[in-house]
Amino acid sequence: MAGPISTTVNATGEPGQQGASYGPALTLLASLFFMWGFITVINNTLLPHLRSVFDLTYTQTTMIESVWFIAYFVASIPAAKLIERIGYKKSLVVGLGIMAAGALGMIPAARIPSYGVTLVALFVIACGITLLQVAANPYVAVVGKPETASSRLNLVQAFNSLGTTLAPLFGGYLILGRSASGTAEGGATVLTQAERLADAQSVQLPYLIVAGVLVVLAIIIARFPLPAMGVATQRAAKEERKHQSLWQHRNLVFGVPAIFIYLIAEIGVSNLFINFVSQPHIGNLTHEQASHYLFLLWGGMMVGRFVGSFAMRNIAPERALAFASVGAFVVMLVAASTTGHVAMWALISVGLFHSIMFPTIFTLGIRGLGPLTEEGSGLLVMAIAGGALVIVQGWLADHYGLQTSFLLTAACELYVLFYALWGSRPTHALPDQQIG
Repeated sequence: MAGPISTTVNATGEPGQQGASYGPALTLLASLFFMWGFITVINNTLLPHLRSVFDLTYTQTTMIESVWFIAYFVASIPAAKLIERIGYKKSLVVGLGIMAAGALGMIPAARIPSYGVTLVALFVIACGITLLQVAANPYVAVVGKPETASSRLNLVQAFNSLGTTLAPLFGGYLILGRSASGTAEGGATVLTQAERLADAQSVQLPYLIVAGVLVVLAIIIARFPLPAMGVATQRAAKEERKHQSLWQHRNLVFGVPAIFIYLIAEIGVSNLFINFVSQPHIGNLTHEQASHYLFLLWGGMMVGRFVGSFAMRNIAPERALAFASVGAFVVMLVAASTTGHVAMWALISVGLFHSIMFPTIFTLGIRGLGPLTEEGSGLLVMAIAGGALVIVQGWLADHYGLQTSFLLTAACELYVLFYALWGSRPTHALPDQQIG
């Protein structure tokens, strides 16, 4: 994780002056944000595909994503320990290696085919992404001026959104476009046993390509002179930490559930999007066609993060977060209560409002923590496990209807609004650590 938020380091890993150039390192980190966004959103095209292959209920379908996000809870602490032991650079290489191993695991899962092996392979990929998250998010937040931390993290998260934007096109073409279930009119069909086997095996090529890209990226990072962040500052702050408590910082205490609850909203929308807009009374699309609209959902998040990155140089992040949460609440009510293209475009537009939420909550959560920044960052990354509770929305969809289940998303936006207006106010922030 990272040292105090006001610290910078030079290329040798020692403390340096504010304003040092980290362009090359941040560019490389942006590629990592791109890759884990890309791989995460492939799941959005994979889930409706697997629902047809294995004849799953919505609860069972969202269980796949729940397993994915449980990895964040399970792997966050071991990831932090590994970073402390071997450093950031080696940890990033290890994380990419773990992701590649999980991607290769999807190949036997498809050949069998096996729902259980699929869950294990996706869990392994998610563990690798967790290691990257624990290292990269706080790294970006603490490098450079503290008052632009939200802007900086929104900028690299925009590259994460670039990956999430392109992934539906990739998955739609190589998975849904090459399967019987993905090209069925209205998004539903009864598959023969031979068609199920053929559809299951259509995921092999995409994940083989992903594994190859991850290996190449790991080799590049292994050879790149990435700064050894935070070694000296961690030793210097060790004694100071003993006299401080994370629980004294309101912005962190309420920030952890804010990340947790926000992830329920984001993952619920993206995972059930294709099934929702494919329905006859909404868009009446095939799953392949619906994946093109999913491209617009994630594209909205990408645009929102680029815009937010520049806007928050002059606008307080709390105000931007409050505006985004109100907008998201309104469009989710529209999506849950109307039909046709109105409901479909309302759901698509929520991506624009969700765009700044994660990076802004993250930087507000670690604001003013000083020597406790690394522990706070670890808790916030662990809170990404909130995405596992998307299974609750799956249960609601099975019992009360898919459209009605989006009321859960609307409720999540209200907590984000509470955090923006009150919960994010730091109680023990130092003057030079204020963000906005």
